[in-house]
Amino acid sequence: MKHTLLYIISVVLVAVFGASCATHRTGQHILVTPSPYEVRPDSSRLAIVELELNVPPRYFSRRSRIIVTPELIAEDSTFAGQLKPVVLDGSIFHKKNVRRKALEGYVDPYADYALRTDRSKPLRLPYRDTIRLSEDYERGRIEATVSHDGCGSCTGIDRIQLATVDAPRIEPAIVEDVATSETVLKPLGLTWMEPAFVVREKLMQGQGTAHLQFIINKYDIVPELGNNHEELEQMVSRLEPILNDTLATITKITIYGMASADGPLSFNTPLSANRAKSAKQWLAERLLLPEEITSRIQTGSRPEGWQPVLEAMTRAGNPDSLKLKDILVRYADQNDDVQERYIRRLACWPTIRDNYLQKDRKVDYTYAWVIRSFTTDAELLANYRTRPDAFNEEELLRVAQLAADDNSRMQVYRYTLRRFPQSQVARNNLAILLERSGRIEEAYKLLGKPTE
Repeated sequence: MKHTLLYIISVVLVAVFGASCATHRTGQHILVTPSPYEVRPDSSRLAIVELELNVPPRYFSRRSRIIVTPELIAEDSTFAGQLKPVVLDGSIFHKKNVRRKALEGYVDPYADYALRTDRSKPLRLPYRDTIRLSEDYERGRIEATVSHDGCGSCTGIDRIQLATVDAPRIEPAIVEDVATSETVLKPLGLTWMEPAFVVREKLMQGQGTAHLQFIINKYDIVPELGNNHEELEQMVSRLEPILNDTLATITKITIYGMASADGPLSFNTPLSANRAKSAKQWLAERLLLPEEITSRIQTGSRPEGWQPVLEAMTRAGNPDSLKLKDILVRYADQNDDVQERYIRRLACWPTIRDNYLQKDRKVDYTYAWVIRSFTTDAELLANYRTRPDAFNEEELLRVAQLAADDNSRMQVYRYTLRRFPQSQVARNNLAILLERSGRIEEAYKLLGKPTE
């Protein structure tokens, strides 16, 4: 009877804890429609991947995230990062992630892709993306790794065959000249493109982090302390060129201060906010900012959390990092005070306190500015001679339209392609100008078409 009771208790515990950590039901797979699917690149070696992923119901748990990562594979080479992932969040994982962002300032690397899903129903997910094949690419396939995140680690659970990809087979565009009986490249047959000029705001953004040391429980900035001078001057080097640019206007600067993870959150929060205010004051005085710009600097605070401590322990190869990681995962939906309560109970706490609590504090800052738009032809021509770097694609294309001759237009289009390689108008019109000037082979190469 005693053994039977122990067995029943064991089964219940496995069921409870197994269910909470389970992330994938064995035997289920994500299916692809259509299957088989062949990707057909165009003559410029650009390929569109357009298919549908069918996820079975309850494929993953409410506590986990499923990440489908497609990769282009050719022979033994893998071209990672060319295709966007598919990210599905269970309901509990989503709530914890939201809380983590609010409490820790966590930046989710999959924020642009994550989709909160109802896992109880089958999911049909349309997928569309593009890839450009290299010149030496001949034949390969697209495979996707399916992994889950939710139990403290990211683990692969499945592998999906998505498509085959063959390089375009294009015969050289060579014809025979009837008059001379010589083989020549046939005309491109392109049509000149003249887009309407549209004035578009040129909004720019930047970000950085200063690692500053403060006297314990103080918020005054002391440039002579540690590497503070170098860190502060790096912030100046990012902002000063924008402030000195007569074509640029700073619209917003946001500074977030952080305090150590140890100690009460109620004390650390105002302390980190005051450190951000000190950074604002120092920056305003160092750059001699007028009140108009100083008023655009906003400050705030973020809890630093215990993640930097975990990262430092992991880098050092400290085996106790696993104990710390377990606490951070188990209490991910709680604040720093709750996590600290359990961390201080660890036998390794004195080692953590003495060796892995950071001496410097992070001060994160973001900044936004606009570059003046050029609205008249006279402005465009005058500023292009001195500040072509301040132009967006639409403005450069308008300058090309205003150019006095074909050679001038070609120079503008070449510069446009250096700044905006995906500009179809610049590539198309430059190819026409090259063909018009007798450099048709160069035009073919510009368009990615074979000539032999």
